[in-house]
Amino acid sequence: MSVEPVVSLPLPKVVSLNVGMPVAMAHGTKEVVSGIVKQASEQAHALSYTGLEGDGQGDTVHHGGRDKAICVYFERHLPHWSDKYNRSFEAGAFGENLTVSEWTEHDLCIGDIVQIGDVIVQVSQPRQPCYKLGLRHELQELPQDVQLSGYTGFYFRVIKEGMLKTGLELNRIGRHPAAKSIAEANRLMYIDKEDAAGLRELLSVEELSISWQEQLGKRLRRLEQQEA
Repeated sequence: MSVEPVVSLPLPKVVSLNVGMPVAMAHGTKEVVSGIVKQASEQAHALSYTGLEGDGQGDTVHHGGRDKAICVYFERHLPHWSDKYNRSFEAGAFGENLTVSEWTEHDLCIGDIVQIGDVIVQVSQPRQPCYKLGLRHELQELPQDVQLSGYTGFYFRVIKEGMLKTGLELNRIGRHPAAKSIAEANRLMYIDKEDAAGLRELLSVEELSISWQEQLGKRLRRLEQQEA
């Protein structure tokens, strides 16, 4: 009897840690301030409950805070965008703090808990790309393309502070029982916007960020009023 060899899948890693302080960007005849331009750093950076040392946001109303302490993007998506737009998209191109290998939006769920070195973090919501991503690459259509593709990336909230650096492995130490993936959350936000049953299930996940609870909660109440 032959025995199949045990295949050990590689753990996801931080392939790039990216930070940047807000800078002014041209927006038509005006300027906007944004922290979307990030640079890779080989140093270790302290992570607090509200973000990484050396990093900042221009719009602190819609970016940053406890629910959106770290923005993460998946390395596997970068070739898709390079092929689509015939230009190079490298780590940090989407304004993310961490570019990670192996995983995609289908592999992580809202509320999952992940350990990175001595840091412990939790998936809080998908990333919602705004017009500043288009400004960053001079591609006005990019934010909409990202939303419809589902290749959005996501945010971590911080459970345990510590130090982060490139090369650390990501180990999921807690799987949320509801198993609502980032991809499923994106589907409900951007594609099947009138799926009331799906919205109820997603909103039952208490670990979903406050901003998504409010936004999707308003949509669900509107749908329920139409059904009444």
